[in-house]
Amino acid sequence: MMVNTDMLVPMTEANQNFSKVVRKVDKDGMVVILKNNQPRYVVVDFSEYEVIAEAMQMRKARIAAAADEILDENMEAFLELAK
Repeated sequence: MMVNTDMLVPMTEANQNFSKVVRKVDKDGMVVILKNNQPRYVVVDFSEYEVIAEAMQMRKARIAAAADEILDENMEAFLELAK
């Protein structure tokens, strides 16, 4: 994943000046907080979080539907293997 380096904030800076983090979120939409020089946390506006959470729910629903379909299509084989 490509991350805009302007959105990166070291953990120490985020701890010392969280209001700066919030201003960056307001300006850029998100901030990536680095821990040990590695991307670790993402801070996003709550409205953006709602979009992300909805997408995650939709993904889980699609995975569950696909699993159900596989089970339904292969139930006879699964029952035979279970013997």
